[in-house]
Amino acid sequence: MNRKLIIYRMAELFCGPGGLALGALRAEVESDASIYRIRPVWANDIDVNACATYKRNIHPDGAGIVLSGPVEKIDFKKTPSFDGLAFGFPCNDFSRVGEQRGINGHYGPLYSYGVKAISLHNPQWFIAENVSGLSNADSGETFNVILHELENSGKYGYKLTVHLYKFEEYGVPQQRHRIIIVGIRQDIGLDFKVPEPITKHPSEQISAKEAIENPPIPSDAANNELTRQSKNVVERLKYIKPGQNAWTAELPANLKLNVKGAKLSQIYRRLKPNKPSYTVTGSGGGGTHMYHWEEPRALTNRERARLQTFPDDFIFSGSKEQVRKQIGMAVPPKGAEIIFNALLNTLVGLEYQSVEANYVFE
Repeated sequence: MNRKLIIYRMAELFCGPGGLALGALRAEVESDASIYRIRPVWANDIDVNACATYKRNIHPDGAGIVLSGPVEKIDFKKTPSFDGLAFGFPCNDFSRVGEQRGINGHYGPLYSYGVKAISLHNPQWFIAENVSGLSNADSGETFNVILHELENSGKYGYKLTVHLYKFEEYGVPQQRHRIIIVGIRQDIGLDFKVPEPITKHPSEQISAKEAIENPPIPSDAANNELTRQSKNVVERLKYIKPGQNAWTAELPANLKLNVKGAKLSQIYRRLKPNKPSYTVTGSGGGGTHMYHWEEPRALTNRERARLQTFPDDFIFSGSKEQVRKQIGMAVPPKGAEIIFNALLNTLVGLEYQSVEANYVFE
């Protein structure tokens, strides 16, 4: 029997290198009569290198539109129509690492362009992503403002499901906690349910060592160049045990850091080989590049990409630091795929294993 192929067209704002898009492309649900998939049709990001990465990997056939430039300059009346919208709006002003300027910062108001796109196109669904710190900004007031604007956007409004996902519980070898907001248009009459974790128990979770070494990274893999470590860094790392950082390790006086004020736990922090890694980040100076559990060095970008569940044939464009930024800001494709599969099941009306959402707003 030939089943009908049904495609949901997806637009994306703040697309980065394409973590959400890759998860969407991999998602697929089958019924007796049809196969359901998602296809990215256009995307936007201000980072020209991220856009080049997205084009190369998400649209290798040249199909689809990727607009490089400020979201503020997009005329949403002229963009291609779409059935769903994804947007991981910039989290810099809500992250626990930084000044936490919230909605009044430079990046804080950018969620409103997702609201604008939704209001003009009335897509069937949307998925929005941000850091866990979003829910705490201004004692939760900012988050409620954002949720209510999303809930009431467009002609029909949206039924929201809000959940803090711990991605190590969804097959990702990394302790990465992110808020995902799934909205389904009210007139459709469906409720999205949070997909059940697949690696919730610590014994099931994928370790950093497993992710990086199994299988071995090919010798000719792209984005796998080593960072040149200074003699002092190499010596310092010799004293830092797996899981320790520059503040918790017993360092000789000549290797201690002369830093006053806040002491970030990521500084020269080694991975624990038998546990998921700590959160992969996209920026930061010396000592923030994530460090191998055994070798006295920072991880390569390809190793970071594996912790983010990007396949080895996903090639990033730009300089080493530009690639590091893209990898750190991305949504893990493996986690995204699970969420998009749950969304497709919801839209099709098929049951799947689920858990209660852990955030309720009024």
